[in-house]
Amino acid sequence: NCLFDVILTDPHSKDNALRPNQLLAVALPFSALTKSQCQSIVELCGTTLLTPVGMRSLAPSEAYYQGVYGGDQRARDAAYHQGTVWAWPLGYFVRAHLKVFGKPEESLRYLDGIEAHLSEGGLGTISEVFDAEEPYTPRGCFAQAWSVAEVLHAWTACQQAMASDT
Repeated sequence: NCLFDVILTDPHSKDNALRPNQLLAVALPFSALTKSQCQSIVELCGTTLLTPVGMRSLAPSEAYYQGVYGGDQRARDAAYHQGTVWAWPLGYFVRAHLKVFGKPEESLRYLDGIEAHLSEGGLGTISEVFDAEEPYTPRGCFAQAWSVAEVLHAWTACQQAMASDT
């Protein structure tokens, strides 16, 4: 029901951990995936990785999952891709959702948590990362350009889809 993040040369060493990178394969304008594969990916990522402020970098069911991004530099570096929430993949999730379900108002609602965050860290901007568990504490740098860019890209795509529906 999803794509592998890594395919190793040893056929017995597959990394089948659920990660958000596969959303890029769905959200891009041209996808090699079928509509049903795309829907499955969006639904699975939505139920497992989605938080109000972004996408977990690893599913909570995985052995290496870390729900809090903290500690010294080494601990934080180790946690980056083991559950830490990133805001920028939320833009791909929203665009993938819009593409496969065609419901811009519904897709746009996934940005509500980010809207609330705009007055929480750096005013009017989006933090680099967040804890993967409630209350989804902002971490890392308080203003991350790719987080802002992807969220704006998704917001714009939804607005354009709504305008074309009228």
